[in-house]
Parts: sequence; C-alpha cells; structure tokens
Amino acid sequence: MPEGKVRVVTEADLGPTPSHAQIREDDAAPWRVLVERLETVGQPNHPVRAERAAWTLGQGDPRPGRRAGATAQWVANWASLQLNPRQRQAVEQALDGDVLFLWGPPGTGKTDVVGHIVEGCYRQGHSVLFLAPTNVAVDQALERICELLSQEEGFDDGLVQRAGAIAGVSLRDKYGDQIDAERIAARLSAHLDESLTHLAAALRHSRAGIAVHDRVDGLRTDLAAARRAQTDAGIRRTGHAQAQNTARSVIAAQEEVIRKTGAPTGIFAGRKQAQLDKAQAALHQARIDVQQASTGLAAADRDLRRAAGEAERLDKALTAEQPKLSVLPARSTLLSQAEHIQQQIGELEEQRRKIKETVRSKCRVLGATVTMAVQVRKLLDRVDVVVVDEAGMVNLPSAWYAAGLAGKRIVFAGDFRQLPAVTKGDSDRKATEAEQEHTRQWTARDVFSSAGLVSVGGSVMPDARLVALDTQYRMRSAICDLVNTVAYPDAPLRTGRDDDSRIPFNGLVDAPLILVDTSHRRIRGRDHQTNTVHEAAVHELVRGLQYEGVLPGRKWDDVPVGERATGRLAVIAPYKKQVQALKGSLGYRFGEQFEGLVDTVHRFQGSQRPIVIVDTTAGAGSQPGYFFQGTGLSSNTCRLLNVALSRAQDHLIVIADVEHLRQHLSATSEARRMLDHLEAHAQCISVDQLIPVREAAQLASLSEDELARPAFFPADEVPRAVSWDIDRAARSIEVYCPFLDPRPVRTWATQLAKRVADGVSVTVRTRPPEEQSSDAAVERVRGLVQELRAAGCQVEFRERMHEKVLILDAAVLWHGSLNLLANSGPTDLMMRLTDPAACKRVGRVIERARKERAAWNPRASRPSDGPTATRGGSRLYLNVPYAEKDEAKRLLGARWDSARRQWYVDADHVSREQASRWLPNRLDGDGDS
Repeated sequence: MPEGKVRVVTEADLGPTPSHAQIREDDAAPWRVLVERLETVGQPNHPVRAERAAWTLGQGDPRPGRRAGATAQWVANWASLQLNPRQRQAVEQALDGDVLFLWGPPGTGKTDVVGHIVEGCYRQGHSVLFLAPTNVAVDQALERICELLSQEEGFDDGLVQRAGAIAGVSLRDKYGDQIDAERIAARLSAHLDESLTHLAAALRHSRAGIAVHDRVDGLRTDLAAARRAQTDAGIRRTGHAQAQNTARSVIAAQEEVIRKTGAPTGIFAGRKQAQLDKAQAALHQARIDVQQASTGLAAADRDLRRAAGEAERLDKALTAEQPKLSVLPARSTLLSQAEHIQQQIGELEEQRRKIKETVRSKCRVLGATVTMAVQVRKLLDRVDVVVVDEAGMVNLPSAWYAAGLAGKRIVFAGDFRQLPAVTKGDSDRKATEAEQEHTRQWTARDVFSSAGLVSVGGSVMPDARLVALDTQYRMRSAICDLVNTVAYPDAPLRTGRDDDSRIPFNGLVDAPLILVDTSHRRIRGRDHQTNTVHEAAVHELVRGLQYEGVLPGRKWDDVPVGERATGRLAVIAPYKKQVQALKGSLGYRFGEQFEGLVDTVHRFQGSQRPIVIVDTTAGAGSQPGYFFQGTGLSSNTCRLLNVALSRAQDHLIVIADVEHLRQHLSATSEARRMLDHLEAHAQCISVDQLIPVREAAQLASLSEDELARPAFFPADEVPRAVSWDIDRAARSIEVYCPFLDPRPVRTWATQLAKRVADGVSVTVRTRPPEEQSSDAAVERVRGLVQELRAAGCQVEFRERMHEKVLILDAAVLWHGSLNLLANSGPTDLMMRLTDPAACKRVGRVIERARKERAAWNPRASRPSDGPTATRGGSRLYLNVPYAEKDEAKRLLGARWDSARRQWYVDADHVSREQASRWLPNRLDGDGDS
C-alpha cells in the first residue's frame, strides 16, 4: 500500500465530468451534480473527509482489521451462526479495522455478511450509512439488516431507515412502517393528528361565527346606505316635479302675454315687437326647463325604485341572518377563540415537526443509493461507517465521495468480475483519445482496482485489506465449475450446497449443464444481434418444460409464487434486439404469464432462478459482437458471461452456434473457455433434437398446435412445403426475393395467379431491374416483372435489398436462404415459424434497412469518407462471406486477390452503391448489451 503524506484529492485529481461526447445527454445530470459536489470538497464543515476518500485510491495508511475475539459482543449469536470461515473473517476484520474490501462472487452470501457487518457496527455505537448503486440492491440488503436488528430497542421508531422510495415489495410489506420516516412520524404523531383534526374543526366553527357577525354588520351598513339612497332619490324627485310645474306655469303665462299683445302694428308696434320677442324667449326656455325636469324626474323615479328594491332585499337578508346571532357569542369573543385555537394548532404542528426531527435523529442505520448520497449534502447527522454494496458497479468518483463521508470506517463489498459501472466514454468514437483515457482511468475502473487490489490483467493481489469469500451456495457444483472456468480460474469457488435439483424431475432438463448447439442449423445473415434459430430453440425448451409440468400451462390459474414461470426460469440474451424478439414471440405463443421471463444480462444482475437459459445469439454476421469481443478477467465479456451463467441455481442451458463462435473467438478468451468446458462436461444436444425436421407431406396431417411449432425443412422439401402454405393462405402473401429468374418466376406465377383470383393479396418485393443484371439483361428482368404483374401480383422495388423471406397471412414466416423466384434456391435447411410478431418484426427490419440505405455517388467519394474500402490501383476490396462468393461474382464480376486473400471488383466499372452490400462499413453495429 502506498505510504507517505496523505494528499487531499480534489476534482482536479478526479478530472472533469465526462463530456457530451462521452455520455448521452440524459445521463449527464448525475455527473454534473457529482462534479459540483467534488468542487466543494475542502470547504468549511464539508461532510467529505478527503483523507478517508483517499483510501479508495490506495493512499493514506488505514488500519486493516484483525481477526478479533470480541466479535461475539457485537454480533448476536455469533458462535452459533452458520457462517463459513471466510465469512467470519470478513465480519471480524470489518469490525476491527478502518477499511475492508469484501470480494463476494455470486452466491457466496455477501449480503448476509454485509448484514452482520452493519449489525456489529451498530452495536459498537456507530452510525452506519449503507449504500448501493441501485434501489433494488439497497432494498435487498436492507431487508437482511432489518431482520438482524428488528428486535433492537427503538427499531419501531426508526432505528433503521430508508432514504428515498422503497422499491422492494418484500421490504415494504415487512418493514415499511418501521423504516419509512414519514410513516414512522405519522404513527408517532397520531395523537397530535387527532387533536389537530378537532382543533381544525373548532377553528372552522369560530371563523364561521365571525363570518356571520361580519355578514350581519355588512347587511346593516348596506341597508342604511340603501335607505339613504331611497330618501335622496325621493328628494330629487320632488325637486324635479316642482321644477316641472314651475316651467309649465311660465309657459302658460308667456302664451297669455303673446295672445294679449297681438300683432305689432300701429304707433306702438316697436314696443309690442319687443314684448313679443321677450315672451317668445321666455316661452322657449320654459319648454327646455320642462324637458329637463321630465328627464330628471324619470331618473329620480328609477333611482327611487332601485333603492327601494335594494333596501327591501337587504332587509329580508338581514331578517334571515339576525336569528343566527342569538346562538352566537359576541364577535370579539369568537375572534379571541380563533386566535387561541390557531396558537394551539401552531404549537401542535411544531411538535409534529420535532417528531419528524426526532425520528430522523433516532436513525442509526440509513439505506440509500450512492447517487442520493452524492446529491444530498447531509443524509445523517453523523456518519461513522460507510458500507457500499455492489461496489464493483459504482464509478470511482462516486465511490471516492461516498468513502469520504465516513468518520471512522469504510467497507466496500462487491465483485469486480461482475457487471461494472455503466460508462461509454472509453469506447465512444466521438470522444478524443484524452477523454477516452480519462474515462478508463476514473470512470471505467472500480474501487477494487483503484485501491491496488486488482492488477491491470484482472488478477487479485494479496492484501490485508481484502477478504475473498470462497464458498458459494447458489449453484450446483457443475454450474459452479463452469463459472470458475470462465471468471474465477485464479480463485475457484467451492460449492456449499447439495447437488440435488429443486425442480420436478423431468426428461427434458435433467442435467446441471446443457449445451444446445445450433451450428448445423444456422440461418445465414448479417445481424449478430438476433437469431431466429435460437429464438425457436427457446420456444421449444419452454414448450417442453410446460409439457413436463415444470412450467405452468397457458390455462393454469392461481399458480403459487414459487411455481410461476418467472419463478422457475430466466432467459438471458446479450442484445436488446434478441430480447425484444423473444419477449414478443413468447408472450404471443405462451401468454402473459411469461412476461418478465426474458431480459439482458444487466437486468438479471442480483437475481437467480432454478433454470436459466443463456441465448448467446451470435450465429450470423462476420463477428459475434460486443458481448464476446473482450479478453481477460477484467474484460466486459468475462463480467457479462459471469453474471449470465451464475444466475442459474439448478440447471443452466446455453444455446450457442459453437462453430461460429469458435471461428471468431480467441483461443484464450473466456468465451472460448466456456465453450470448451461445456463441450467437455455438459449434456450436448443438437438443436434439431428440440426443433423437428419435417417433410412437406407431414404438414397436412399436423394439428394446429404442431403447425405452430418452429420446424426445419430440408432443401428438397422446401418447394412442396412452401406450395402447401401458399395454397392455404387466406389474406396475403409477401415474397421478398432480391433477384428474378425466368424458370422459377413462371413456375410460381401460375400458382400465385390462382391465389390472386381467390382474393388473396400477393406482393413481390425485389431489386430494381438495373440492379439485378448487366445492361443487356435488364429488359429480361423487366419482362419477368411484367409477367408477375400480369398474374395479379403487386411488384415493389427495394434498392440493394438482400432479404430472402416469405410471409403468409402476416403469421407464417419462412426464413433462410429462400430465393423463391430465383434459380439460386435454398442450399441448406429452411425454417418455418408461425408467429405474427416475428412477421411484423421482419417487415420492420426490412423497411428500416431500406430507409437507412442512402444513395452513394462513387465519383464524389473523398479521403475524408473514412476507411470504408481499400483501393489498390482501380480495385475496390470487399468483405464477401464464402457462402456469397458466387453471388458476388455473378452480380459484380468479383475476383479473388490471392495475395491479400480478399475479393475485389474493378472500381472504375462497379460503383460503391452497387457493391454496398459487401463494403466493410456496411457491417452492422453491435447494439446495446
């Protein structure tokens, strides 16, 4: 272990957060938070102690524990516990030292050991922060911790608590009331809640009384105002009436003056005219005054009626409300009561808050995810011990931060040969070399490696800080031997369980190890991420286990938990495409009860089943894919295989194209060692012992159930079997055939025309004529297209397609090398499937492939286009599988370069578009594992 002065490790040491080139945008948020936390380390009162965190990097001088004799003081019934020597050593050293690294391979009882470590730390008077990378892992271990501490005083009041939502149903049902802080506080404050309920009702009553007083006072005020408005309107009305009468008197008087004055003649004509003018003016003004008085009188009448109506309404409302006052105290009394009740409620709510704080303060063992420990500044008032389970899955910066939270002791438990933390920066093509190296150094390594306990090659380094559990209790010995061969050759596990199977005896699965070899039933293709033959093999294994009574049938009801399909069987596949295919087809064929049966390796980490089927999937394409690429005990391949194989308790079934894998795997790879061991020690069967090989004549005599089974057909039986299916099609026939030749087109067009006449839709998808032949033969292909259309077939062109498929009624799929309308017919076995989901999937794959194939202009290619093909002079070199060499020669005039051992075409006469099928950059990617 490194010696010398402890240096504070900061964010500058751990490096910046991975860039957007290294991680997806939706994964970036936790990294940003982590970096923000790292940047604050060293500030006053920060919870992270850098000298403790440095232990994860092999720095400092922590004291490793010794096998102390005082463990019985801290672990209940220590002497009688059923722990093996290594398990006891781990507990003893953890309770005595500053740091322990616990190596717990699958089935070795790591969770039980961790539980006793936490139990002992608690009894030593320490506060324990228990962390794991996932909610499921937290809850699984926390349930065991609760079992060990459930009889302790204060357990019901929050001695052990869970930070965050409880994901485990079992933990929630058993201990939810004791470990959920909200539920504990609710239980402890039940009497306060009852008092608060009564006080709230009393407060509502007092406030209702105050509201009555306020309404009555408001009605009285409004009624007085309405009556004043009524009086004012009456006064205004009287004034307008008087003004109207006065104006009318003036009108009468002036009209009399005008009458008496008469015409202005004679000696006094001027005087008379002046009198008449004055009278006319007075008369005009009086008439205006009458009009104004009339308008004012009408308005006053309206105001009077409105005020009278409002006063009447308010008087009635007041009459209705006033009796309520007779049973109410005075408003001042009610106001005083409400203030007093509000004060009581505040005091009770403060007591509730204190209860929540008290519950939090009573916590001595807190379970949380590593992410929460990083994101929440203070989970516990005091952290003495940090225990990190599944530490191999925790990225190094998070492990560093978590370790720094410990005041006295750190325990890391996990298996560095199972799944690592999920990081992508070291393989991201968009990342710079510096970014990739940074990822390899900090985020792709686990704490076991960074602490110097594991070499670069994955070998374990002897160290006093490390205790390795060496006895497993999950797997039968034969399965354990295989797991040892793959993942623990340097530290083989012993088996501590009996060798009997816990599932009913049956003739199908009667050996611990079974290898189903699909080598001789391979359906060639380009995609290593799916495999129809393997999918069919899984179907037949499930069907056989149903027949043997191991798995429930479709009509079984009320199946006990331990006997359900998902309780007895797991199907693990490396790639998501195969997982989705199996999920869809198994659900269709066997029912909803088989949902959850299939998933990727990552999804099955931490679980186990009596029977496990590992579908290796690889069997097509030029490489087996990402899952098998790694070599070495620290490689992802070793870790993924370890997890997949070690999920099995009693029976492990591996489905593999042995020849294909042997052709591509390194002789020293863990995957190759797996195959060697299986061939030497497993019960080896060929896939056609599961999937029947049929003759066309058998089809008519099969039941619907038997017809639904996947089946192989020899090449010479395929035409008759296909013809039988075409005759039975009721709705649709879809033919995918890249090439057309005269004889098969004319042969099948006759039968297809009859089906069109019967109302069946027939669609033929093929390449455009100019892609199928040289210029001289294009017209011949166009003529064949016209013959098909004349027979009633719809003909659609798909550029550069290579799929060879027949789909009938969107339910029956013929899969393999079936060039139905070309001279190059099937050269090997064909597979017939009855599965609508598979038919839809094939259609989606073909359509997607069509959209993704972009046109290529060979004249516009530049060096920056990348190493998609190598040119030597005017040669364009290709990757042509042996089985497709004749097709490459016929279509492109491909030739063999014996010096380079590679096929090529004349680049001046063959475009990259025409050769795209065999260009190196046309290989499919690995996809997600």
